[in-house]
Amino acid sequence: MAVDRRKFLGTGAAAAAALQAPAVLGAGKPRVVVVGGGAGGATAARYIAKDSKGAIDVTLVEPTRTYYTCFFSNLYIGGFQELAGIAHSYGTLASQYGVNVVHDWAVGIDRDARTVSLAGGGMLPYDRLILSPGIDFVDGAVEGWDITSQNKMPHAYKAGSQSELLKAQIEAMPEGGTFAMVAPPNPYRCPPGPYERVSMVAHVLKQRNPTAKIIVADPKPKFSKMALFQEGWGSHYDGMIDWIGEEFGGGNVSVDPDAMTVTIDGEVTKVDACNVIPAMKAGRICEMAGITEGNWAPVSGHTMQSRLDENIHVLGDACAQGDMPKSGFSANSQAKVAAMAVRGALTDSKVFPAKFSNTCWSLIGTNDGVKVGATYQATDEKIAKVDGFISQTGEDAELRQATYEESIGWYAGITSDMFG
Repeated sequence: MAVDRRKFLGTGAAAAAALQAPAVLGAGKPRVVVVGGGAGGATAARYIAKDSKGAIDVTLVEPTRTYYTCFFSNLYIGGFQELAGIAHSYGTLASQYGVNVVHDWAVGIDRDARTVSLAGGGMLPYDRLILSPGIDFVDGAVEGWDITSQNKMPHAYKAGSQSELLKAQIEAMPEGGTFAMVAPPNPYRCPPGPYERVSMVAHVLKQRNPTAKIIVADPKPKFSKMALFQEGWGSHYDGMIDWIGEEFGGGNVSVDPDAMTVTIDGEVTKVDACNVIPAMKAGRICEMAGITEGNWAPVSGHTMQSRLDENIHVLGDACAQGDMPKSGFSANSQAKVAAMAVRGALTDSKVFPAKFSNTCWSLIGTNDGVKVGATYQATDEKIAKVDGFISQTGEDAELRQATYEESIGWYAGITSDMFG
């Protein structure tokens, strides 16, 4: 049941018409199933349940009972945050908002029958489906590494036990040891994330192991907030970090998890801890549903509807939508647009033009916070950037501390917005 992407929601007028007409539904309340309980999925489930005032039956499918945010997990690695501080449960969504929370894996989608199959054997019917499964890794993206290697060379790009493992490995490094990171190619979750992580690793090593070294093998010629990070690395961790970009062989990398070696452009280095962050793609359920093109799921920015199936909306890291980065803030912003679109389609409630925003904060050292962000609007082709901002090099300590404190407030706000 494929829908030609050139015909579906090709114009803003078509999008508006699709939203003005309520869906043809079976008996009882219209049913929305949300797969994935992160910044996109949890937000969408909460807003649909809250704003429909019980008129829509909302089910959230999420395998984990405790959700650890990927954003701020670097601060846990750096010692600025406790693991419990990035852990969240779904109890409030269930008890206060009436969301039916199902802790199981979604393992199949029948788009014709409009059902979601669960690993436990259950099946959930839907009138609208929201997919917010985050990311999976591209097989073979880093030579010598696959998901079975994640205990020896953690990715820690899905927070929780991987974050704990990477932190423990960093703290166990021998005096004067070497930490290596294999950075991912574009596009990937949280563009500044790997470089904030390098900063946090350096912060730990400066305190515990000041003669240790950090090597970053990067397939990109530049990265998000590059000037800000490099200024901060020079100020806080002078001589500790060696960034090897595309020009110097950063994209020609292989690893040997058993031997604990990293080979960069033919040069083999023995390492004591290694963080491999492979190339990424949409969470596998999107591919299983047949709504991906390449590694990502294309959507209309007006409604976050799949361009291949009008009954499915895709949020956050998994979608190909245009100019927005893959971030928790982006997913949260997109979820509110999707929630409004779903309510409009299922209950004939009013739908307003889609608007989006994003900010990505990063911590470089103690009280040294920087940020980048933008506002966006939906066009018929994509979600398009309207304007943006970024911290500047040379800012004073007072401003950097205020930026860091702003990020702490944002974290409290967005997690409350997600989980209630």
